Amino acid sequence: MRRVLLIIFFVVSFVHADSLKQSFDLGFTNTTGNSQTTNLNGKYRARYSTIGLHHKKLHIKFSLAAYYAENRDVKSNEEYTSSLSLEQYIQYKWLGYFLFEWLRNPDFKNYNGKYDFSIGAGKRIYKTDSQNLKVKFGLGYTIEDYANDLPTKRYASLVENIEYTNRLNQLSLLYIKSKFWESFEDFSKNYEIGVIAGIKFNITKRLHIRFEEQVNYDNLPPQGSKKTDTKTIVSLGIRF
Repeated sequence: MRRVLLIIFFVVSFVHADSLKQSFDLGFTNTTGNSQTTNLNGKYRARYSTIGLHHKKLHIKFSLAAYYAENRDVKSNEEYTSSLSLEQYIQYKWLGYFLFEWLRNPDFKNYNGKYDFSIGAGKRIYKTDSQNLKVKFGLGYTIEDYANDLPTKRYASLVENIEYTNRLNQLSLLYIKSKFWESFEDFSKNYEIGVIAGIKFNITKRLHIRFEEQVNYDNLPPQGSKKTDTKTIVSLGIRF
């Protein structure tokens, strides 16, 4: 557990800058699928907006998360994830994006490292003072490095994203994200679907509570792994 916290707090201190919007959440996660347990989890988020090409907005987001559970010295779950995204607005409502995602879970998902790269274009479909809806389409490339003797797998894919946020009131924010991967090798069999839905309640100016549900379906998971994984997360966060 100390190793998990050290990794997250090291990243927090390393990337600290006054111009960043940052938050750190610590809480509990109930998982089903390849691991069925209740874990301690922590997640660091950073968001930075600036002016990019042709004086248009550029949004940069980074996250690092860790999930860990151990009972009587027997590890029942350990997973690390990270993501880095860049969104460059090109003209009104249209944007280009780059996304990198990393996952490590050797014991329960057989991933020594899973690396997803995607690049494409998107459009803001709907925006008001409280709601925002975006869709993005792109090309992806995945590298799956397995923890057992299976050879490393590489494949290209079509990637679609839908992102929706709704500020219900001054204290609460609803968010939904969905992602679809479809391998060019076999669209009908080799695909993944990921959905994240959550709500964040502000307690004070800096503190918040977050309830989040994550579902990931992999139609062709690593050998010996289950197709569906879920996470139910309850956490307390601080913004700084």
